[in-house]
Amino acid sequence: MAVYSIKDLEKLSGIKAHTIRVWEQRYELISPQRTKTNIRYYQDDDLKFLLNIALLNKNGIKISKIAKMKKQDIEEKVAAIAEINFEYGTQLDALTISMIEMDEFKFDRIISTNIQQLGFERTMMEIIYPFLDKLSVLWLTGSINPVQENFISYLIRQKVIVAIDSEPLVAGPDTRTFILYLPEGERQELSLLFMHYMLKSRRHQVLYLGQDITIPDLKDACKIRKPDFIFTMITETFAREPVQAYVDKLAENFAESHILLSGYQVVAQSVTPPSHVTILRSLDHMLQFLEEL
Repeated sequence: MAVYSIKDLEKLSGIKAHTIRVWEQRYELISPQRTKTNIRYYQDDDLKFLLNIALLNKNGIKISKIAKMKKQDIEEKVAAIAEINFEYGTQLDALTISMIEMDEFKFDRIISTNIQQLGFERTMMEIIYPFLDKLSVLWLTGSINPVQENFISYLIRQKVIVAIDSEPLVAGPDTRTFILYLPEGERQELSLLFMHYMLKSRRHQVLYLGQDITIPDLKDACKIRKPDFIFTMITETFAREPVQAYVDKLAENFAESHILLSGYQVVAQSVTPPSHVTILRSLDHMLQFLEEL
């Protein structure tokens, strides 16, 4: 069973530690445990309950009213709000609850409802990517554990794969061909899969090579298909060579294709792109490039 400090609860719920203490004392909503040295700590059930309370409170329900509600009524009200309230904060809170509880049903209901209302691409841009940003902060601060992160990442990955599969294959002499891959050591497959979806939904051909692809591997693929574009992401620090050296090697070996680069390391290290290399510095920049093709 996980143990949380009051600061963990603050980061996960968005409710200030002082406010949580007031709720404890005035309404007895949560009863923290205490260590032998009298330091308060909280357990999974406390966190789940607080997340539900926080979501209701942020949606205009007074804490005095919430304190009188039964636990089951609180959970049902939270589920109802998550389905009808598409405000940014409400959706992030609802997804956080589904991750903490490792509840696939809740996750699926939230995401499926958003897809129906907004479409898949807007759901990714406006809901899932902001949620992943929040997830990275929670992971770095130790507020969530690896199994919770893996659980939710897998579910998101499955949604993207289903969306890719739902788009028809295209062919023809005027169709642009893209090869997508990640270099050795890169693990940001979710972003690469979303790029696959965006290209396929815009009626481009996509050859998805996946992770841990070497330059010789890429050469083999390019000999067979001769792509118009090669897209990759570099977010991790290369151990073998500087990022600029890797980019120069790509440009030298694939002079007949337009190379598209994205990722933190490309931007942070101020890589100088050769003439047939374009750096896509953000998701918005990526979308703008695709719209201009």
